[in-house]
Amino acid sequence: MAAGLLIQRRRICGGAYTDEGKREMPKLKTKSGAKKRFSLTAKGKVRAGQAGKRHNMIKRTQTQIRNLRGTTILSAQDAKVVKKFLPYG
Repeated sequence: MAAGLLIQRRRICGGAYTDEGKREMPKLKTKSGAKKRFSLTAKGKVRAGQAGKRHNMIKRTQTQIRNLRGTTILSAQDAKVVKKFLPYG
């Protein structure tokens, strides 16, 4: 009887249940685009690829090109948005 009730509740409410019949919160989905483009540092900052290296490089000085290598840390405002897209790090 209890198992039938559990199955019926699952159909109505959605979500997962533990063995005791308690409802668990649903898992959050990670944005796959953010997953490919950003990573978190050990301190929780957001690391991203450096912008401005795709085209028009002939206009830039060698110093600018050298400084655009690698990755950069996002500002606090941008990081706040990206962290919502990466709920589990």
